[in-house]
Parts: sequence; structure tokens; C-alpha cells
Amino acid sequence: MRGKIVLAGLILALSGGAIAAQDRGASTTQDDIYCSGTITSESVPRDTYVITGEESNYKNTFQQGDYIYINKGSSQGVKVGDQFSVIRATTDPTDIEWTKWQFSILKKIGTMWEDEGRLRVVVAQPNVSIAQIVSSCNYMQRGDIVLPFNERPEPPLKSEANFDRFAPPSGKPVAMVVSGKQFAILDGTNDIIYVNLGTSQGVKVGDYFRIFRYQGTEHETAYQTKRAAFDIYGYGSAPAKYQWDNVPREVIGEGVVVRAAPNSSSVLITFSLHQIYAGDYIEVE
Repeated sequence: MRGKIVLAGLILALSGGAIAAQDRGASTTQDDIYCSGTITSESVPRDTYVITGEESNYKNTFQQGDYIYINKGSSQGVKVGDQFSVIRATTDPTDIEWTKWQFSILKKIGTMWEDEGRLRVVVAQPNVSIAQIVSSCNYMQRGDIVLPFNERPEPPLKSEANFDRFAPPSGKPVAMVVSGKQFAILDGTNDIIYVNLGTSQGVKVGDYFRIFRYQGTEHETAYQTKRAAFDIYGYGSAPAKYQWDNVPREVIGEGVVVRAAPNSSSVLITFSLHQIYAGDYIEVE
């Protein structure tokens, strides 16, 4: 847990700029769409992959502009100019649960896949092709999965001017913020989060989610003083018994779905009042 707490502090220090940069304009960016990653239970073909690349005797990772080799060539239908997406399955290196139910939800909704970037084939040999990395989300490495490139829809963004921090419940499906990219535990404006609502629950790209939390839920697995939201010795308490389900909720942001899998969605946070944590809630607006 100490590792995640330290990580949270570092992210918190860096996240102020992201939270302050509220206005995204009218549309998403290419990184929002093609570097979002996803969590999915769907089967992903693993028969095409990165073998290695140029300068590989001393180079372990490959970035935009580099040339790498993939294990399919002209005999398998690959031709010069073909484009491919590169992805990688990822697991949490800390193996620490930040909020209750996080591991069980992640297991149910599937595998987290990172988008690593895009390739364009420049030479197609019979059984191997040389491709240049034309766009990088992150580094690429040996064994990364290569898939045919497909265009993804780019949802328009709505203005934050009408954001309602006191919005009543919409009455539509509610779920949780399960994680951020690379298993981040707190995020802000312009970040990607993963939630456990997807196409099987009627979610589609372009849908907006409202992000909120309840006071005093005590979901975090880090140490918490019990009932800190309502009763701290020396700092007052209400004479009646209050808890998470009989006080107003706190609406902290909203986001738009940029990718939707069967039981999860990748959500771009378009506006946030505060840091958004794994374990916060979302509802369809």
C-alpha cells in the first residue's frame, strides 16, 4: 500500500495543471482516441506481433520514427502502405488493491490493453515486414501484439459551461471508476479512466458520464479514521446519525466515452472539480 500512497502523492503533485486546463474545445485529440486503451473480455488475436527492430543489439524499446519488424509478410497478405495498431496486455505491477472490489471488478470486465501506437509497412518480405512507427502513445517492445489499424469514432465534446455540481441523480445506470490508465489511482481533466459499464449495458461512444462520490463511504483500503466525514473528536459532529446514503452526494466531474467494450468503457475526463479516485462513482447523464 505504501507504494500506491507514494504514487498517489506524485500524481497529485502533477495533476494540478491537468485539473486547471478545463477547456478542451469542441473535439477530442488523436491521442484521446488512439491512445485511450481499453479493458475488454473479448478475445484479442495474438498471432501477429513485433519481433524486434533496428539497433536492437542495444535498444530495448522503440519510439516514433523507428523501424521495427513484424512476423507477417507478403505471403500472409501484408503489403507496403498497410497500417497496424500495436497493443500490449498490462497488469498492475504493485498488485495492491486501492479500493474495495477493485480486483474482483477488473477480473470480471477483462484484460487491460494499452495502446502503444501505429505502424506503416515500408517493406513486405515473404514472411516478415519492416514497418515504421508513425505514431507513439508509449514505447513498443518485442512481443507486442499487432492488429490491423481501424478508424475509431471521435465524439464531439460539450461545453463545461452548464456543468451542474449539484445535479440530482439521473436515474440511469450507475457504476464505478475502476482504474485509470496504467492503473493510476487518481486522475483529472484530460485523463482516461475505465468504468464498469459497456455495450452490454447500452453504453456507446459519445455518451457522457457524470462522476460523483458519497461522503463517508470508506471504500479506500488505505487507513481511514472511521466516520471521519461526520464525527471527528474535537472538530464537531451533528447530533443526528448521518452516513453516506442520507447526505448529498458530491458531483466532481464528467467525461465522454471514447471506447466501449462489452462490460467496460474508456472515458475521457472532460471536466473535473477535484481529483477523481478509483472507487468513485459514475452515472449515465
